[in-house]
Amino acid sequence: MNRNYTAVRVVSARRAFSLLYRNCAEVIDAHDEEWDVLDFQGWIDRSQQRRAAPGLMDQFVGTPRFSILIPRVIRLVEYDKVPRREVKFSRRNILARDENRCQYCNKKLPTSQLSLDHVTPKSRGGKSTWTNVVTACTPCNTRKGGRMPWEASMKLRRVPAVPKKNPLLADKVQSPTYRMWRLFLGDGEMAIDA
Repeated sequence: MNRNYTAVRVVSARRAFSLLYRNCAEVIDAHDEEWDVLDFQGWIDRSQQRRAAPGLMDQFVGTPRFSILIPRVIRLVEYDKVPRREVKFSRRNILARDENRCQYCNKKLPTSQLSLDHVTPKSRGGKSTWTNVVTACTPCNTRKGGRMPWEASMKLRRVPAVPKKNPLLADKVQSPTYRMWRLFLGDGEMAIDA
């Protein structure tokens, strides 16, 4: 979050610890409908208290001198920019938008067995945009080739569109591990570090 408590982006645990250690960020620790703001030393102390009776979702990182909880929410103390509101166009976000389903045969597959297909092929002037790129399994993508879907006697499961909310966050917010995010997310539109 920025210093105004607006959600900005998701960062790795390593990045969060780096920001905390350099006093660029503080941890927001929610409990019983309340929350505390803690600096790095305060977070170490809180971690030691919680280590004695850890919660189900508590995850610790061990160091030679102590164990420390991985923070779920941090607030940048100087940064006050407002996050961009559009969802980043990326393979990961397209697969999430399409729920890892081929948009032609509707099979749900692991990401390793899926590819991206340009509805209007690039060879015919199709662009790499949210409204022209869909998830496809290898057999369907091969069958369609450089043709339009109707030319290959194929039909899209749904019309591709720009997502209004980040599809990756929707999944994370439902997880008990990240339940604290719900206090700060609002509409869930934020960037993802990937």
